[in-house]
Amino acid sequence: MKYIFIVFAAGLFVFCSCKGTRKIQVAVAPKDTTASVVTPKENILKEDSLAIIKENYNQILKNRIDFNTFSAKMDVDYRDASGKKNSVTAHLRMVKDSVIWIMISGPFGIEGLRALITSDTIRVLDKLNKTYTVRSVGYLQEMTELPLDLHSLQDLLIGNAVFLDSNIVSFKKSEGAISLLSSGSFFKNRFTVADANKAIINSKLDDLDGQRSRTCYLTYADYDTNNGLMFSRDRSISVTDKKKVDIRIQFKQYDFNETLSFPFNVPSKYSRN
Repeated sequence: MKYIFIVFAAGLFVFCSCKGTRKIQVAVAPKDTTASVVTPKENILKEDSLAIIKENYNQILKNRIDFNTFSAKMDVDYRDASGKKNSVTAHLRMVKDSVIWIMISGPFGIEGLRALITSDTIRVLDKLNKTYTVRSVGYLQEMTELPLDLHSLQDLLIGNAVFLDSNIVSFKKSEGAISLLSSGSFFKNRFTVADANKAIINSKLDDLDGQRSRTCYLTYADYDTNNGLMFSRDRSISVTDKKKVDIRIQFKQYDFNETLSFPFNVPSKYSRN
């Protein structure tokens, strides 16, 4: 059961290095002292920086994929914490802000697991072991130690920006790309997009809890723009804690806004965990 959610959501915390990042310094007058003097040139630099940040952040929001329903077939390759490599086929169906349905098949198309996630409940059928498990969404949060809910998990699956806070503290320009560093309630997110069209290139998350050492990189590639949306068909997740988990997801087909069903019948012979 655990690997279903590891494939799509595990360990999105990191410690990242921000060397070379251009910081935005705002002069503040200390209490009971003479106020710092900001020259007109420094004001211009600050205003230019804020304008660049605002423009790019707003464009990222504009590029968010909106949908009513979504379905996809994916090849998922992952290497777990023990170093074992696995490959599965995943069928995904979603209704925005309502439900996520996932079916996992192994070699020869044999179905192994089926999951149904709503705003408050996770249900899983383990067809290999003939068990049925019900947990609250809090279980997902406990397992990943992330503030994940149905909405954020759907964003992760559809390819939207995740955990990008509006509190952008710095930015960095490189050839053909721009990175924004946001600081939220739980972690920092160094989020890089293509300078030309603002398509997501990668995301690196920094856990604000200095006692942890987890690192996660999300990368996005092979964009399809035929349907008027920028949809990444090739993604990877690399999570490093005490051990490392590598995941690659390749979308073989996908459709938006079609009528979907979510079959989830529990056989009477299944035992409940």
